[in-house]
Amino acid sequence: MNTGSDEQAGAPEAVLGSRAPAFIKASRPLHLSWQVGVFIVGLAVVVAGIIMLPLPGPGWLVIFGGMAIWATEFVWAQLVLRWTKRKVTEAAQRALDPKVRRRNIILTAIGLVIVAALAAVYLWKFGLVMPWKINE
Repeated sequence: MNTGSDEQAGAPEAVLGSRAPAFIKASRPLHLSWQVGVFIVGLAVVVAGIIMLPLPGPGWLVIFGGMAIWATEFVWAQLVLRWTKRKVTEAAQRALDPKVRRRNIILTAIGLVIVAALAAVYLWKFGLVMPWKINE
């Protein structure tokens, strides 16, 4: 079980901060321009992910991709990604718990039985009429 630590046993913790090349970090105006560029690219990717949430597309995956772009330059994004990774790992561990898996399988089976019963009642009541065979 996770004790709340962000690092694995014996693994060094990743350094927070900018991952820009050294020649960019050497010049303050160049580094600021680099950060603005990274922010704009990350913002475009995050906005595209938000647009994909109601539309077809991998919205959350794209949003996390934009966060990863921001995390190359900004400490706050690195901390958000660490927190998200920790929470996803904890959720995956909980989902693999035999009791939780059994409960989820039972609830899924009950849901499928309910949907099948509703479909059967609908077909019994109204029959199967294809849209192209409607007689008016």
